[in-house]
Amino acid sequence: MNPDDPRAQRTRASLRAAVLDLAVERDLSALTVSAVAGRAGVNRATFYLHYPDVDALAADAMEEEVAEVAGAAALCPLDAPRDHAPEPLTTLFAHVSENAELYACMLGGQGSPRFRARLTERLTGELEARFAAGSRPGGYDDVPPGVHAAYLAGALTGVIAHWVTGPRDTPPAEVALAFWRLFRMT
Repeated sequence: MNPDDPRAQRTRASLRAAVLDLAVERDLSALTVSAVAGRAGVNRATFYLHYPDVDALAADAMEEEVAEVAGAAALCPLDAPRDHAPEPLTTLFAHVSENAELYACMLGGQGSPRFRARLTERLTGELEARFAAGSRPGGYDDVPPGVHAAYLAGALTGVIAHWVTGPRDTPPAEVALAFWRLFRMT
């Protein structure tokens, strides 16, 4: 199968839309290939031509979300004052808030391990690149940059997961500021 073929692209787009629609309706772990294929209007064999399982599809379907979060995180000036969350971080949490149900489905206890791993991996990569370019906060010369980046990426992923799977009674700007204050302590 040629992934550049317009038919394959349409099929993959239908499958991605179907899994995201269904994930909001029920636990991701309860989704079957048959249910996703049926919602997408394809058969199970077609599903398996494109994805090995529902979790791989869910992770692929969330790739734009991963890019959005990682891109916003990469824009944060690491030297902003402790009591003022950088605008890209506030924007990131506003984006997550607007898509909170979807993030809760993907990051909750019955969510997508591949999505969580992909999000953390992409954030780690963005931070590591920033550190290599000289934008690393001072005072951490005794910590390898990759370890530092992984630690911060895991923390951000964890805060997002905690926030979207909880009562969400804290406004996005307040969560961004709380995370920023913790980030600045590291």
